[in-house]
Amino acid sequence: MFAEQSLIAMLVLPVTGAGLSLALARPRDVLAAIVTIALIELVLAFDLGAGVLAGRGNVTAADEWLYVDAFSAFHIVVLALVFALSSAFAAIYFAREVEEGGFCRATARRFGALWLGAQAAMLLVLTSHNLGVMWVGMEATTLLTAFLISLHPTSLSLEAMWKYLIICSIGIAFAFMGTLLAAASIRSGNVAAEALFWTHIAAADTQLDPTLMKLAFVFVLVGYGTKAGLAPIHSWLPDAHSQAPAPVSAMFSGFLLNTALYCIMRFVPPAQHALGRGFANGLLIGFGVLSILVAAGFIVFQRDAKRLLAYHSVEHMGIIALGYGLGPLGAFAALFHTLNHSVCKSLAFFAVGRLGQRFGSHDMHRIAGALRVDRLWGTALLISLLALIGVAPFSIFMSEYQLLRAAIGAGAWLALVLFLAASAVVFVAALRHLIDMAYGSAANTKRLPRDSHLGVPIVAVAAGLLLVLGLWMPRPLLDAIGRAAAIVAG
Repeated sequence: MFAEQSLIAMLVLPVTGAGLSLALARPRDVLAAIVTIALIELVLAFDLGAGVLAGRGNVTAADEWLYVDAFSAFHIVVLALVFALSSAFAAIYFAREVEEGGFCRATARRFGALWLGAQAAMLLVLTSHNLGVMWVGMEATTLLTAFLISLHPTSLSLEAMWKYLIICSIGIAFAFMGTLLAAASIRSGNVAAEALFWTHIAAADTQLDPTLMKLAFVFVLVGYGTKAGLAPIHSWLPDAHSQAPAPVSAMFSGFLLNTALYCIMRFVPPAQHALGRGFANGLLIGFGVLSILVAAGFIVFQRDAKRLLAYHSVEHMGIIALGYGLGPLGAFAALFHTLNHSVCKSLAFFAVGRLGQRFGSHDMHRIAGALRVDRLWGTALLISLLALIGVAPFSIFMSEYQLLRAAIGAGAWLALVLFLAASAVVFVAALRHLIDMAYGSAANTKRLPRDSHLGVPIVAVAAGLLLVLGLWMPRPLLDAIGRAAAIVAG
């Protein structure tokens, strides 16, 4: 019963907080409310996820319209962690703008309402049992997060916002068609809303039309894949990431992309049930490898630090999709990589955002000597980018190593060779960029307000997780990822 209450509370609390943000008088009060709610959500997520991921049973509410299994519980915990870190960083990031008047009461209210509303929409996606309601939640994330990109309206941010809104809305329309086709593929004659519960459509006794299910999965993969940033339908992502405020970019890359990939994976079990493993897994491998290759090419020539991180997002979403396509061991590697990438990319955007404020630009030629200029965020930049390109002993190295084992076990030799070649290109190019930013000749910098007491804990928690999980995986986490992987991989 308490787990059901936690599930309802996790959905209600950010909606209530969004309304509260519109009523608060001071920007600092809005930021404090966001941090408080994010921390409460983190506690509730660990409470909810601990039971489900420990194997004590799934959690349902609202006559099973809300349903949390191990796969969704894992993503809920990662979401809560990313939002807690990003909300704490937002309090640091906007402190300078509060003093200068750029983060005024109206802007703060708009940010608080959209920020918490986006969290509620993502939670709706992760907790919805009905594939149609899941689609509604995904559409809501598009509408809410679009206006966070242009929090400070400029010609470039407005262009990025509209590009994101139009491209992702078209993608979501494709996903809607896929959802309708999935419903039409059910031959059992059950036309009730419960027929679109993903537990029903993936059940062994549910008869599905193979042709309609094949079309459904293609539409879903292209539609939600647009929102996930998979190549070649990723063109909105570099602009949105580079123009949004750093906390928003961290949330986009740290979890919004994962939410879209989560939606795709809910259609994989019914697609495998109707068509066998080869079709869905083959498409995931194809889109994953293509995303890695495209990202590698763009990373070489980047000059803007936030666009560099955006193309790393394309790369790592491709790695996760590739892992999901490689069977059970690949699904385990993909989920472990999801956690690692979310924490690592959040820390990277925090560092680039804060250093961008200090140097007055995100141009990598101007962000030079970061370790000398700002020891805390320069160190965060160094750690996050080293982890991002797979340097040992950080945890991304371990999840990529597990993916290599999965590729060898599945006999996916072409995918393995292309992944290794692209990873080598990314490693060399990103390391060259990092050396210039971390150790180059420092340019003139701006004086900033001293970081609040939140700065050191944010960096310590994120960097500590990346290091500890690269050296040791706790048994409860191992079991939790295994249970989540079993749901989408069998």
